[in-house]
Amino acid sequence: MASDSQIYHFDEVAKHNHKKDCWIIISGKVYDVTPFLEEHPGGDEVLLLAVEKDATDDFNDVGHSDSAKEQMEKFYVGKVDTSTIPEQPNYKLPAQTTPPSGQSSGFVVKLLQFLLPLLILGAAFALQYYGKKK
Repeated sequence: MASDSQIYHFDEVAKHNHKKDCWIIISGKVYDVTPFLEEHPGGDEVLLLAVEKDATDDFNDVGHSDSAKEQMEKFYVGKVDTSTIPEQPNYKLPAQTTPPSGQSSGFVVKLLQFLLPLLILGAAFALQYYGKKK
């Protein structure tokens, strides 16, 4: 593991953003994962999507094992000056609106799935009945 004294500016870390030179930031630490790209169980694309940003949330969302966290230490190169990391936008999903009629669309679909075949069957019987009269 490298010395903790090496501190990188975010812009410097962000330059290492391709397959032949890939650095990521997780929990304020910088890791050179270039040699691990081909071995990563999720594929190299996952790591390449984590460059040029703080990948802490992405890393934690996956739920890595303790052994995976231990393995990271061999790729450690230093710390990042967290004050230089740009703030990530906070995306929120729009609130769901209810249909104005007060009925859910799921109910209408189920009702049509039941009634439509009955209407078709009734029309077929009516055509057969009136067809025989003539």
